[in-house]
Amino acid sequence: MTIEKNYRDNESLRYSFNELAGKVFGGLNFEDWYRNGFWKDNYIPYSIVIDGKVVSNVSVNACNMNYDGRIVKLIQIGTVMTDPDYRGRGYARMLMEKIVEDYENKVDGIYLFANDSVVDFYPKFGFRKSREFQFSKAVNNDAERTAQLVPMSEKRDWDKMVQILNKTEQNAKMYMVSNSGLYMFYLSQFMQENTFYIADCDSYAIAEIESDTLILHAVIGSGELDRVIAAFGKEIKKVILAFTPNDSTGYDKSEVIEEDTHLFVRGKFFDETGEDEFMFQAITHA
Repeated sequence: MTIEKNYRDNESLRYSFNELAGKVFGGLNFEDWYRNGFWKDNYIPYSIVIDGKVVSNVSVNACNMNYDGRIVKLIQIGTVMTDPDYRGRGYARMLMEKIVEDYENKVDGIYLFANDSVVDFYPKFGFRKSREFQFSKAVNNDAERTAQLVPMSEKRDWDKMVQILNKTEQNAKMYMVSNSGLYMFYLSQFMQENTFYIADCDSYAIAEIESDTLILHAVIGSGELDRVIAAFGKEIKKVILAFTPNDSTGYDKSEVIEEDTHLFVRGKFFDETGEDEFMFQAITHA
């Protein structure tokens, strides 16, 4: 039994990692993400390997954030999984201890999203439960829709979006920087129909439309939120922000309550901002 990490380009271990992910998470697979060039150094699996087989894993995602204009070094824990045949042996604990040892005092904070079954597990490593807050409001505008769907169906489209993400600031109080790969995990697979361009403010919006409700995941560019929202037309009667706005004036605030999902945090950033009301962009959840 060994602990292997950062083995992205080891084909045998990567295939075994994908096999375990598919087994535990019902078909989850990182191979296309890897082959399209989006698995960067930001995503580091820590795995228990027995006889060449990945049997348990906890992954580190480098998720540096622009928070109120300053860069904060954070890591997000994700892809926590153990083969059912190897559970109960303390492998996840070993991996968590190794990660905390490797990153203690090297980053400003560590966070993760856990399900109901493990809420007693993470406090053993110095994590505490934390809250997130979401902003929404009713809207009423008479404009016709001008938001243009941006194709995200081919690699050339994805590569262009990577360039935009890497060079363009976002209109948000908190957003992830230097990790376009995690954005593309979603945009190149499950959210290919969710990127829009708003010409009159030269900004991109990552959004979902559900009936008369606009769920806005990100505004890439300096476009004012009201102009971005108006670009989706008069059919939109409500907007829900899946990120924290720079200015929440006029928005209703509510605590994020998501079934079977709990935010756990540790580190000085979270100690210093314990009274702040923000949420991590939903599109950056690992």
